[in-house]
Amino acid sequence: MISRSPALAPVAVIGVAVAACTVGPQYRGPPPVAADAIARGGFVRAQDTLLSPGPGVARWWETLGDPVLTSLEEQALAGSPSIEVATAKLRQARAQVREQKAANVPGIKPNATYGRAKLPGSSLGSLGSSDNAGSPPSTVISFYDLGLTASWEPDLFGGTRRSIEEAQATVGARFSDLADAQVSLTAQVAEAYVNLRDTQTRLRLNQDSSNLQQQQLDLNEQRARAGTSSHLDLDRQVNQLENTKAQIIPLAAQVEQYMNELAALTGQTPGALDAALIAVASVPLPPQSVPIGDPAALVSNRPDIRSAERSLAASTADIGVAKAKLFPSVSFIGILGLGGSTPSDMFDVRDLTTLVAPSLTWDLSGLAKNAAAMHAAEAERDQAQAQYRKAVLQALQDAETALSRFGHYREQLAGLMRAQAAADSASTLNSLRVRAGTSSTLDQLDIERQRLSAAISVAQGTAALTNSYIAVQKSLGLGWQ
Repeated sequence: MISRSPALAPVAVIGVAVAACTVGPQYRGPPPVAADAIARGGFVRAQDTLLSPGPGVARWWETLGDPVLTSLEEQALAGSPSIEVATAKLRQARAQVREQKAANVPGIKPNATYGRAKLPGSSLGSLGSSDNAGSPPSTVISFYDLGLTASWEPDLFGGTRRSIEEAQATVGARFSDLADAQVSLTAQVAEAYVNLRDTQTRLRLNQDSSNLQQQQLDLNEQRARAGTSSHLDLDRQVNQLENTKAQIIPLAAQVEQYMNELAALTGQTPGALDAALIAVASVPLPPQSVPIGDPAALVSNRPDIRSAERSLAASTADIGVAKAKLFPSVSFIGILGLGGSTPSDMFDVRDLTTLVAPSLTWDLSGLAKNAAAMHAAEAERDQAQAQYRKAVLQALQDAETALSRFGHYREQLAGLMRAQAAADSASTLNSLRVRAGTSSTLDQLDIERQRLSAAISVAQGTAALTNSYIAVQKSLGLGWQ
């Protein structure tokens, strides 16, 4: 029988693992950025009285009070390909964490082996059988084995632990990327919807204006034939009418463009939403109070900042992964089996074979390469730190700019609405003069054209205000769940 070595106690292996340490810098959190803005406790440009310091609303689009918009947002969050891409990346990152954790577990492989060897010119006694007489001396050996093979590389310097730490931080970054995709998507849907309603409203008003100009032109043609109006005035009105008609054509194209955009954002093909969106509706207005939080909440909650912070944590852990390769590694191979020269030996516990083979390796020739990789990881960490700082400053800039625009667009809309009220009043008063015979129908048509022009300006101002409200929500990082 083949000689068996005595089993080695696992205590020695455990003792090696106990001596493990973790190399590389310990992540202590992101560096302080914009401390003055956070200490101030409020946004510099938040001067509008509608803005309040309370926490923002996650599903902010519901505050616009438009059921069609709310339905579109729900469809987008459920069916947008961009959300599916971000979700798949998150699942991939989570799987990589499990993969890294599994790498730190000893590998065990069951095996069954049969071997037969012919050794010419030798005689091994009971281990084999001799060939027929007259042939050169040789021995045939049969070997049967049933057992387990185990391998393990203790994480002496923490390279695997740093890899797990890096993978977990990457999961956090991918989760924040998913949240950022939701923020961008909900803002894109709302902007496209507002632009659609604005364009539809302006298209209808321009059509009304074209009809009034046509009536005015018809009256002037009658006056020209009667000799009470000049052909120069007639030519001017024709030019004005044709310009108005020319503005209608691109507006109709823009309506279809925004319908196509909304279909794509919700994961549908062009034309799928036409029936639901073809009816003209007003642009929704922001609520009476807009909670915006403060810079500290912005830095804590905005997804792109959270992603940058998690990327910084991952790149910090990667330094430890690279540094661990500068040190030697120890590995163990263990074999446990039953076997011998006959099949029955595989079921005899007295024929137990054990083997433990430790190995120490140190890649001295690769030290320069691994050192360079560590320095590259440090540079990547510095880059991630700068990216985090850039993300915070960009977020504050976005928020302050959006808040400023919101306040100014609200002032602009108030002025446009006053102008519209004056145009409506002029139209009403002149219509009374027409009935009294002190003003002409032609004058009334001109006043009506001015009233429609004021209404178009109000529609544009309303869309600008609501879009600035959407920009505020996006800049605050709201819209993810």
